[in-house]
Amino acid sequence: MLNSWNKLFAVALISLAPLANADELVTPIMQQGSSNASMETPRTGQTMSAVEKRYGSPSHVKGPVGDPPITIWEYGNYSVYFEGDRVIHTVLKPVKP
Repeated sequence: MLNSWNKLFAVALISLAPLANADELVTPIMQQGSSNASMETPRTGQTMSAVEKRYGSPSHVKGPVGDPPITIWEYGNYSVYFEGDRVIHTVLKPVKP
């Protein structure tokens, strides 16, 4: 009896999975520090070699870690996150008062 309930629960869970969704919270750049708002940073999809050619070598490299491999390049005012060899996100560092 318990085994059939487990199967029924698994089927119900699998059939409801496509209905799951998530919201994305976007923080406007102006709230991260107006002095950095106009700073040019790497864009999503750029390759590591293109970023290094345009912005120079990073001051520090973390990774790659995990699967898919995530690497973080640290620059003075921002960090660049890569998945494989492509930029997935650039994060401005907080402005210190």
